[in-house]
Amino acid sequence: MLNPEHKLIPFQTSSLPPGPWLVFAPHADDETYGMAGSLLKASEEGIETHLVVMTDGALGGDAANLVDVRSEEVQEAAKLLGIKSLDSWQEPDRGLTFSSELVDRIVEKIKTIEACSIFFPGPLELHPDHRITALLIWAAMQKLTQASQFPQAYSYEIGVQNPVNIFIDITKQRARKEQAMAIYASQNDENNYEELVLSLDKGRTFTLPAEVSHAEGFYLYSVDELSTSLKQVTHKIIDLYF
Repeated sequence: MLNPEHKLIPFQTSSLPPGPWLVFAPHADDETYGMAGSLLKASEEGIETHLVVMTDGALGGDAANLVDVRSEEVQEAAKLLGIKSLDSWQEPDRGLTFSSELVDRIVEKIKTIEACSIFFPGPLELHPDHRITALLIWAAMQKLTQASQFPQAYSYEIGVQNPVNIFIDITKQRARKEQAMAIYASQNDENNYEELVLSLDKGRTFTLPAEVSHAEGFYLYSVDELSTSLKQVTHKIIDLYF
């Protein structure tokens, strides 16, 4: 017998994770495409949110001053989303690599913010910078789990469906998420990202009540899962389908 649907996907939405939040975005725009609705909802509920953009985004278009343009866009988006602090680490776009130095920097940032919830891209994302970001945060979280208190770890979806065990209802935030996505004109000229993201959010309501028009998906990792590798955890989740 194969596992029933409820073993694979949530059938209801969840409350927001505890704050403060610290979101790691590979590029300026990933935080908005991936979880703007939840960030807006967090702001409405008085949850403090912070953002780190890992790369300079230099290869996301043809403009000569693209790095500056994307920096201005993310600052505007962060203001709309109610994000308290924004850091840009300016690692090379499509050149983000795994290093102990970056892992230590992530650990220090998490400690400085005293974050209760950490967000990073899902392991099945297509862009290599997205997946490297996930591996970096995973390694940082493994260091933090050795402490008596450590934050919860969540992966979020950006461009494709990833493993999820939590849905956040963003029905009331959808219109303002569209406003936030529209800020990234430099990226929206490259593809119809706004339409694609809203389609992903709409598709995530398949198992949810009819009144939920759009939802963002996340995976909350357990302490036991964090003690192994992200690769092992991902395979374990996929194995549930068989």
